[in-house]
Amino acid sequence: MKKYILAIALCPIFAAGAAHAQAYPTHPVTIIVPYPAGGPTDQVTRQIASKLSAKFGQQFIIENISGGGTNIAGQRVARSAPDGYTLFVHNLQISANVSLYKSLPFDTEKDFTPIAMLNSNPLVLVGRKALPAKTLPELAAWMKSSPTPAKMGHPGVGATGHLAAFLLAQAMGVKIDNIPYRGAAPMLQDILGGHIDLFFATPQQVVGQFRSGDIKVFGITSKEPSPLFPGVESFVKAYGPKLDIAFWQMMLAPAGTPKPIITALDTALQEALADPEILKVWAASGMSPYPKAQRTPEGAAAYLKSEIKRWGDVIRDNHIEASTQ
Repeated sequence: MKKYILAIALCPIFAAGAAHAQAYPTHPVTIIVPYPAGGPTDQVTRQIASKLSAKFGQQFIIENISGGGTNIAGQRVARSAPDGYTLFVHNLQISANVSLYKSLPFDTEKDFTPIAMLNSNPLVLVGRKALPAKTLPELAAWMKSSPTPAKMGHPGVGATGHLAAFLLAQAMGVKIDNIPYRGAAPMLQDILGGHIDLFFATPQQVVGQFRSGDIKVFGITSKEPSPLFPGVESFVKAYGPKLDIAFWQMMLAPAGTPKPIITALDTALQEALADPEILKVWAASGMSPYPKAQRTPEGAAAYLKSEIKRWGDVIRDNHIEASTQ
């Protein structure tokens, strides 16, 4: 009898939860991006947000919260109400930060619920136009012979570009002068202005400047060359599998967000990631959506776990610390 009464008592709770999920969203949703506007993660988030707004009939608004190695934004999301109205789009750095920082204001695997992998692309090594080197071997020779280390920008310790720069310098046997920025957009401005020598960029960020001859591109972190950058060599071919690096992006929600809301968002994302308009833009920029198996909450969670291990091993083996520039 007690079990029966308890079941009856719980029915309104479950019914209310289901009704809430069916009505979701009833007002604008905020998607937090942990970088300034204009960078690659911001660009992709805005493309996705427009599709989600059209799908749900409510505005999906981007809020850029940079700084703190992206942990300020992460803390904001982790402490937000798990109701589907605060979402998070992050990239590889969220997995690296687990090992970079001795103490985070959240638990990456426990305080977030992955919704879906969005897309990925390799990185390209960009150089200022006036660099004397024209090819990857020439660049390596220049970096070894230069009386001062090459000035290499990166969008924060633990960012994909920072880890790629570290692994490349290690593979080349050279020293570099790491210069941190608050995002990718200001780095591009400084490479165009000749204030730094090199930085790792996403293809979509620099393909136009490459075609116009305003920058040089020396290598790509994929096994195969890219048709977007003819004549640019694969770092994997030149230096081995450690330089096989994908810049990926994922949407997450605070842990405890109701499963029906997660499912509704995942379903909408699947439609967005199959949209011909988005696919055309991404293909022209060297990006591609993840396979469907990784575009589920379960697949995204498993991938995040594997990336935490991969980059944790790199960070620990090479004694990289968050205090490192």
